[in-house]
Amino acid sequence: MKKRVWASSPVFFATAAVMFAMACASWFWNHTVFLVEITAAAAAFVAAAASVTRFHSYVQTAVASAQTVLSGNQYQNLESFSLPVVLVGEGNDVIWANSAFQKVVCEKNRCFGEDIRKFIYPKTVEQILKSCGTNVSIDHRQFMVYGTSTDTVSILYFVDVTDYRELELEYRETRPAVALAYFDNREELARCTSSSEDTRVASQVEETLIQWAQGNMGGFLKKLSSGRFIIFTDERHVRKEMERRFPILDSIRSIRAGDHLTATVSVGIARGAASLKDAEEWSRSALDMALGRGGDQVAVKQENDTYEFFGGLSKGVERHDKVRTRVFAATISDDIKQSDLVLIMGHKYSDLDCMGASIGMWNVATKSLGRPAYIVVDRSQSLALPLVNMLQGKYPGKRIFITPQEALTKLPAKTLLIILDTHSPEFVENQELLEAVPHVVVIDHHRMMVHHIENALVFYHEPFASSTSEMVTELVQYIGDQTLTDAEAEALLAGIMLDTKSFVLKTGVRTFEAAAYLRRKGADTVRVKRLFSDSIEAYKAKYRIVSNARMYRSFAIASTDTEFPDIRISAAQAADELLSIQGVDASFVIYPAGGIINVSARSLGEVNVQLIMEKLGGGGHLTMAGAQLSNVTIEEAEKKLLAAIQQMPPITKQS
Repeated sequence: MKKRVWASSPVFFATAAVMFAMACASWFWNHTVFLVEITAAAAAFVAAAASVTRFHSYVQTAVASAQTVLSGNQYQNLESFSLPVVLVGEGNDVIWANSAFQKVVCEKNRCFGEDIRKFIYPKTVEQILKSCGTNVSIDHRQFMVYGTSTDTVSILYFVDVTDYRELELEYRETRPAVALAYFDNREELARCTSSSEDTRVASQVEETLIQWAQGNMGGFLKKLSSGRFIIFTDERHVRKEMERRFPILDSIRSIRAGDHLTATVSVGIARGAASLKDAEEWSRSALDMALGRGGDQVAVKQENDTYEFFGGLSKGVERHDKVRTRVFAATISDDIKQSDLVLIMGHKYSDLDCMGASIGMWNVATKSLGRPAYIVVDRSQSLALPLVNMLQGKYPGKRIFITPQEALTKLPAKTLLIILDTHSPEFVENQELLEAVPHVVVIDHHRMMVHHIENALVFYHEPFASSTSEMVTELVQYIGDQTLTDAEAEALLAGIMLDTKSFVLKTGVRTFEAAAYLRRKGADTVRVKRLFSDSIEAYKAKYRIVSNARMYRSFAIASTDTEFPDIRISAAQAADELLSIQGVDASFVIYPAGGIINVSARSLGEVNVQLIMEKLGGGGHLTMAGAQLSNVTIEEAEKKLLAAIQQMPPITKQS
């Protein structure tokens, strides 16, 4: 900031004097030049004098205006007032300041004529006058600034609140925080290793967590049960670990059992809770969220029910124990029996997995448990019409599929709504139907999202499963084994094949067990393969999208600005096709559909595309995810995607 003209008036007078001296020197060699220069010097002198006179008048008017605000004694006492006080003119000039202001704010330097914005930046005088106290930082001091004004002058009072701010910061930094840690693949390691090796790994994990809790977290750890720990720390250490992105995950992952197995932990942390009781509840919710997203990560729950996630790059570990499935099968069976009507609904733009799982649950409800049931689907938006038509053809005289509008007219008091292949209220086929039915069962395999369906009677969520059809196939074995037909088995097998890319991605032992069961039930793989057939137009469209792809790092990105029928299918298949290119770890296809821009993301499992899509407001699974962007162009969507990729941690591949 520069000083005002009235503070620099000696410079102006000196300049005028130099011009006058130069004019006098020119008299001896050119009278014409002398007249020009002497006239310019006189004009400069008059202008400087007029400027100073004018500003002195301005200062006197401003001070007089300030005196109308304060009484005579008050004005005289401003100089000895303990708080810094400054008078500011209409041009933001410091007209006058008391000794406290010059000592504390100006650091004993004269600041008359300075621009006040130099001291209150980025605030303005207008903001201070409109507020009841404004926080301002000057060097390392914190001030609360209050102001009043007259027609020509503003009076600002600076109250030093540095000590209070430091005390407030210390209070916030020492607020207690609670963390729950869970050795999430302990059972898997115990099953695949000897007892001595299992004991060694378990003790090493516990020792690593103890050192982390006492060292990096500045707290202490208490073991609750086998594989579960509680940690007490404070806000300061949680914040520092968030900045470091929780290296404890890498430390635990470096603990190996055998040649191919590594230990992993999930941690749920409560941050900013009002009490220890709330902190413990928040940490449990955060741990459930971390486990629901596949484990091997830290979930931090903060105020306003928001979450921040760290890690989550591993593929997770499949659970071989089916006890949990049997418990859910019994619970869901009881809920269906107690209902007068069962409605089965998936997500928008239902695919083969969503529809296959729906057909499996329809078999359970109608044939095994004898309850009336319908599958709610909007055929105009479904991506699984061949499967819908195939099943309806098997039951020509039976009503199986109804529209969401028809479902809203069939709501007896004891209606049960089964949501499949999604747990987000924003992604269901019809949100109005979800809100109208109080009794809801959720079955899904996608990694947990922050905003999910709450208060469900049953929330059967298994992020380690390959597909929802796999989960429903296991339920069918405990509920509707005797009634499953070959057509329904083929529907379930189609869903598994879709999400595993024909048993290539995210397949575990239970995936092949489910497929083998469906094969025994009469599923014909040739007929299932035909459900994946495309029209020649869709096939050509897919390869047009692929031909436009470009590489960014190890990612293939393709886009199209043309919307055509079956574009969703073509875009998804194009994303799958791009994974076959050498050096591609993940693929993204950007396309318009339904008036918005969509992004379809795929990976081979070494890159978690769910984390990337979440930054765009979407979600999904580790190997398959998507997002929808409103009010953007294809080019803008691509820029957002690149920004989301750049925000990913440097190492996105699995070790």
